Amino acid sequence: MLRLFYTLTAIAAIAGSGFAAETVYNFTPAAIDGKPAPLAAWKGKVMLLVNVASKCGYTPQYKGLEAVYEEYKDRGLVIVGFPANNFGGQEPGTNEEIQTFCSRTYNVTFPMMSKISVKGDDQAPLYHFLTGGAANAALAGDIKWNFTKFLVDRDGKVVARFEPAVTPDSADVKSAIEKALK
Repeated sequence: MLRLFYTLTAIAAIAGSGFAAETVYNFTPAAIDGKPAPLAAWKGKVMLLVNVASKCGYTPQYKGLEAVYEEYKDRGLVIVGFPANNFGGQEPGTNEEIQTFCSRTYNVTFPMMSKISVKGDDQAPLYHFLTGGAANAALAGDIKWNFTKFLVDRDGKVVARFEPAVTPDSADVKSAIEKALK
């Protein structure tokens, strides 16, 4: 049923049928447990959306993501992880294996979604929105690797993009989060 929703959402957006997502709140990915997790549930919060992988050179960024989440969650930040296996097969596990790895290895407490595709023919509608220019034309472009980060303001608008080499606890990311939280 959820896959059908994703497919219909993507078809409607591509076909120009009048459905055009305006914010990330229009998307309902599946949580890592498979249940629907509407991004609208975090309306009014600042979100950092990150495509993640467990067997990547950037995987230690989970530690920084969790630290930033702990530092800012009480002020309204939500970090949302989207496992993806698009780059070098670096996220081969099942949702259960990914969840176990994240909690045991990095004590991840921020929300994790079910594994998705962030590029290609099977790209998830949310990532089509984020990378295709509809979210913010200045931030458009294909995902190049794991741990690309999109900062979303309290109104659901994408306001910044950080490429994988930019760590979540870097001054640039923290400064953008601070600005969005005001």
